[in-house]
Amino acid sequence: MARWSGVAPDPGDTLGVGALDVVGNSVGGAVALRLALADPRRVRTLTLVASAGLGREVNPLLALAAQPVVGELAILLSCVPGGDLLRTTMSAAMLFAQPWRMPAEFVTEQHAQGRRAGHLEAATAMARALFDVNGQREVLLDQLHTLAMPTLVVWGACDYVLPAYQGQAAVDRLPAGRLSVFPDCGHLPHVECPDRFAAVLSEFLTKHQHPGHGAHGAPPLAYVDL
Repeated sequence: MARWSGVAPDPGDTLGVGALDVVGNSVGGAVALRLALADPRRVRTLTLVASAGLGREVNPLLALAAQPVVGELAILLSCVPGGDLLRTTMSAAMLFAQPWRMPAEFVTEQHAQGRRAGHLEAATAMARALFDVNGQREVLLDQLHTLAMPTLVVWGACDYVLPAYQGQAAVDRLPAGRLSVFPDCGHLPHVECPDRFAAVLSEFLTKHQHPGHGAHGAPPLAYVDL
């Protein structure tokens, strides 16, 4: 994660603005966290959505898929007739508390990604960089006390990828942390419960809006998703 945040372009520099409201989900949350740790002056508020990097535990299937040979077998299975449907079905069962709420466009996107040349190999390589047989390789909990910016941590109570208690562990260490747990929601609260997520995020950003910013003058929102 450190190397990804190190090579990612600074969104503030790219947009020509100062401090940003940064939001990241899952691996993107860990990258957003790394950005905040590297240069906290550039992050006005931080929102971590079921973020990686906040505890060792991860779904055992993800740790298994990162192991030698297993990842290659998973790629082969995805390439046989019906394999892409099996992969999407398994992803839905892991990512959503109630898979029937999975938006049709999400299914379409998952199918399209799986068919892109090199995507499955890249996903396997990323999993191996993130996980070992014992879970997540990098845990950043001991650095959270250095982050003074307002931080919102959002988690689904039925997250089957990363356990919700990791969100509480993070907030316990954040000087200005706040936790919002969505019942009957999985690893993608912004996808499975978009209305509630939008309301919680909007309330958080409005509360911490700088007095000098009007309705149209708030800092840009940088979203990190991997």
